Amino acid sequence: MEELDIVIVGGGIAGLATSLALHRKGIKSIVLEKSESVRSEGAAFGIQTNGWLALQQLGVADKLRLNSLPIHQIRDVMIEKKIKQRESVGPASHGEVRGVIRNDMVRALAHALPVGTLRLGSQIVSVKLDEATSFPIVHLRNGQDIKAKVLIGCDGSNSIVSKFLGLNPTKALDSRAVRGFTNYPNGHVFQQEFIRIKMDNVVSGRLPITHNLVFWFVVMLKCPQDSNNLKNQEDVARLTLASVCQFSEEWKEMVKKCDIDSLYISRLRYRSPWDVMSSKFRRGTVTVAGDSMHLMGPFIGQGCSAALEDGVVLARCLWSKLGQDGMNNVSSRKQIEEAIDEYVRERRGRLVGLSTQTYLTGRLIEASSPATKLLLIVLLMILFRDHIGHTRYDCGRL
Repeated sequence: MEELDIVIVGGGIAGLATSLALHRKGIKSIVLEKSESVRSEGAAFGIQTNGWLALQQLGVADKLRLNSLPIHQIRDVMIEKKIKQRESVGPASHGEVRGVIRNDMVRALAHALPVGTLRLGSQIVSVKLDEATSFPIVHLRNGQDIKAKVLIGCDGSNSIVSKFLGLNPTKALDSRAVRGFTNYPNGHVFQQEFIRIKMDNVVSGRLPITHNLVFWFVVMLKCPQDSNNLKNQEDVARLTLASVCQFSEEWKEMVKKCDIDSLYISRLRYRSPWDVMSSKFRRGTVTVAGDSMHLMGPFIGQGCSAALEDGVVLARCLWSKLGQDGMNNVSSRKQIEEAIDEYVRERRGRLVGLSTQTYLTGRLIEASSPATKLLLIVLLMILFRDHIGHTRYDCGRL
């Protein structure tokens, strides 16, 4: 059986960010990724001020800024029965906002790691505790067992590690989202703004990444029956174009001329705010980060940035207990458990706020009853008067 100090399950944003944060503090880790290449689904992210602060600590912010335009404002438009009911324009964040291609971020994080950190094609199937030491043992599909002093689950919405911790399953929304890119070889004419349009049962958004590349999404609040029978990218493209048939010609043209290979469709899922508030995120020396811990809908655009914050905070907490010698300085399992408890305490308050605002915003977008809409608006005004206040957060220094 191979014995390692820190094992991170999942080579997505959370896993790579956590490994890089640990590396910046001089602590070695190994990342197990089930795919044969780093995961690329998801197209792009809108990274707000708090996310850029975390990326700065990880040392990759300046590199990512080279290929992303600053976004100056957010525009929200509501249209019902072909009549514009409301339009609002405001700052997108208290500071910096840019759209970042997911593959660019994954590559930036992965390339900053020491060679050999990322193990591709390593799919775990179960986790158990060693009877003698109480340290976790992960069993891989290829039959290999790995014992770790610390196990961090960053394995997404269907996380095996979160099941080991006893977390409740994530819940599914009725909505499905399609994400994609459209390239304009001669340049596009769109403003450097994030625009989001709700028209009846469809919400669609557009975010310029560069002067030639645009990221967009379409959320179908009530999924057509045939959305369960999509066999290829052409089917996804047809469904998406049909969903925006009432939008402007410019918008339809953007969807029609998309890079079809970039299209990614998914059912929106989330971990409820009450689960984030009450769940036990540590068992022994096992914990979780990213979507495994706090999967949330895209409605306030904080899923990726929150995962980056997780990595910085977790690395800082482990380093504060273990010191520069890392795992070589551990005299007892208790030190690791105390570090993880500190991480969970620091993150829980932040994550309860994000997940609650995301949940309420998502329910408001889906709501059809005027009374329900009013109730949700009142709750959001009371709890989150500054609706972009979540972007002020600073996860601190490594």
